[in-house]
Amino acid sequence: MQVYATRTEQLSIGGHTYRLRVLSDKRQFSDIDGHRAHSGLSATQWGLFGQLWPSERLLAQAMHRFAVDGKRILELGCGVGLASLVLKRRGADIVASDPHPLAASFLKYNTTLNALPAVDYRRLSWDTPDPSIGRFDVIIASDVLYEPAQARFLAQIVERHAYPSAEVLITDPGHDHSQHFSQLLAEQHFTLAEERCPMDDRDTPPYRGSLLHYMRRGKAFLG
Repeated sequence: MQVYATRTEQLSIGGHTYRLRVLSDKRQFSDIDGHRAHSGLSATQWGLFGQLWPSERLLAQAMHRFAVDGKRILELGCGVGLASLVLKRRGADIVASDPHPLAASFLKYNTTLNALPAVDYRRLSWDTPDPSIGRFDVIIASDVLYEPAQARFLAQIVERHAYPSAEVLITDPGHDHSQHFSQLLAEQHFTLAEERCPMDDRDTPPYRGSLLHYMRRGKAFLG
């Protein structure tokens, strides 16, 4: 079994301090046992796991402000788990998911590190349907549109797992594929409200990042 070098990052969200175990550096995955080929992940997705990316911080901040009462929420590509931990602290009904085989152990460790109750986790491949996961009022994700195929895969997940009345929130650092994703969700009767956001302290207007907030009401879905 490959051993990975890790470190602990600390940051504040909504007045709460979160400690997160992350990989010490990028691209530690030599994949000598061929796990990536069996996981369905691209080389990019495999190698980028284990870091705390700016879009994930942006999503966590949004989840600190988001109305959660009575909503079942699914996070796609939860990574090291920050947004799901923020939601868990707020008492939200959150299911974290990721296709990466290391995500479950990182999420479990970080949940314990922050003295929070266990987060419901499902390993969810984006290109393989899993009806057992059910439907959700809200689907969230951060920086998941960096490859052309991901817009289609994510739109299909929304189609399978979103209720007729639902919301989808994506934080994106400015990838070109977000426009394709928006078009696919428009075909599912979602409307988009976009908020431009700074990705870091050096980012100046017009900001590079976006909070993409898609909304659909049941009547629109039913036609």
